[in-house]
Amino acid sequence: MSHLLRSTPVLVVEKVEPSLAFFEQLGFQKTLDVPHGDGLGFAILEAGTLQVMLQSTASVTDDMGKEQTNLGRHCALFIEVDNLELAYQSVADYPVFLPRRKTFYGADEIGVIEPGGHHVTLAQFDR
Repeated sequence: MSHLLRSTPVLVVEKVEPSLAFFEQLGFQKTLDVPHGDGLGFAILEAGTLQVMLQSTASVTDDMGKEQTNLGRHCALFIEVDNLELAYQSVADYPVFLPRRKTFYGADEIGVIEPGGHHVTLAQFDR
């Protein structure tokens, strides 16, 4: 059997640029982008060993056909951070879907919605 090396979410968004700005505010850096039409069609972002890919619906349509444009519309990301307060401050202007709480599994967390509509939970664990 092959060894699994990495799993990377590909978030399908109407426009890449607003979501790109969101993830850059969290500390991700764009490592690659691909133009499509009058904007970006695809981008790879990295933060340490974490990676997120963004792809516009128009780019997905061109790549895979119109029936695939709903790919990723219900993705939820869970990102562990070392300082929840600082991480949240960087994206505090985005809508909160999950008010800050302490969980049964030991996380202090809060959830926000990034511009592409995906739910992003930021969580800090006491270790």
